[in-house]
Amino acid sequence: MPAELDDLEAFLPPLLRSLEALGFIARHVNPADVGPVLTAVGAPDAALRAERVRLQAWPDELAPVADRLNAAADIVLGAFESLHEAAERPGDLRDLFRALGRAPRAQEALYPLAADLPPISRFFLDPAVRADEALQARLASATPAEITGVLQGGGEPGSRGAWSAYAPEYYTPDLAWPLVVALHGGAGNGRNFLWSWLRDARSYGAIVISPTAIGETWSLSGPDIDTPNLMDIVEGARQRWNIDPARMLLTGMSDGGTFSYISGLDGASPFTHLAPASAFFHPFLAAMADPDRLRGLPIHIAHGARDWMFPVDMAREARDALTAAGARVTYRELPDLGHTYPRELNPSILEWLRATDPG
Repeated sequence: MPAELDDLEAFLPPLLRSLEALGFIARHVNPADVGPVLTAVGAPDAALRAERVRLQAWPDELAPVADRLNAAADIVLGAFESLHEAAERPGDLRDLFRALGRAPRAQEALYPLAADLPPISRFFLDPAVRADEALQARLASATPAEITGVLQGGGEPGSRGAWSAYAPEYYTPDLAWPLVVALHGGAGNGRNFLWSWLRDARSYGAIVISPTAIGETWSLSGPDIDTPNLMDIVEGARQRWNIDPARMLLTGMSDGGTFSYISGLDGASPFTHLAPASAFFHPFLAAMADPDRLRGLPIHIAHGARDWMFPVDMAREARDALTAAGARVTYRELPDLGHTYPRELNPSILEWLRATDPG
């Protein structure tokens, strides 16, 4: 084992740095100008490529671990290759989003090793709490259960109408837990979008569910076929876990953020808090909402000043219209954010969820 431990010490840092770099790229990239962001992160994938040969000599009994590490490395290296190709074709959104969409699958491959490998466990925590020894001990001593960790339901992971979820391994039913239902953007799925929230749910104690829309995107026009599915998913969550009825957040990115308005402003919605990010907004959403529903409703709006798809004026209009209608709006405008999900806000959103009583 000493040789394999040496291999891990050499292999894991470039793998985890490469994953962090993909997150940085996703947070800062502009589709029309990919090159500068790639230059800023350097070439962590080069070190990963050099070190991965170490796993080839591992014995058969370590094959399950090596397979997961290799799978994560393959996905990460493929993502960087695709990003460099996308940089040569500025403005091709499909290539860019396809490349960045690989990062969640690498995390999915890697996460089952977190229970046994402390560097991976720390990677799946908010950087602010990675030195928290009590949290590390709680995670290390947690007993695996069928209702904790990463879960899938409703069909094949990422398929239409299915859901992906995470419950902290230290979950106990004697406490009421906050629920976060996180809706992906128009080209995404719940299987991938779950990883936008897992690190924070694991760090601060929340249950997160990320469904996949039934259609190509959420029901932004025409019959609402998604809200009934969300209600079924929420009811299933209540049966599975002890959910705090006063801490139920509906959030989402882009089309998912817009649908959090559409579904969450309905008078029958069970959600106590809404947090749309980078979302489209039209004043009729406030005008058509149930006035009693809006009055005192906590809404957290996050939007980038550099959003190239939905201009920031939409978010400012949402802030003003919803405030005028009586909602309690928290508004965060990020000067460097384009059209993407601001993962760095998740800890403060969870703090807001816990601190703000519903109206």
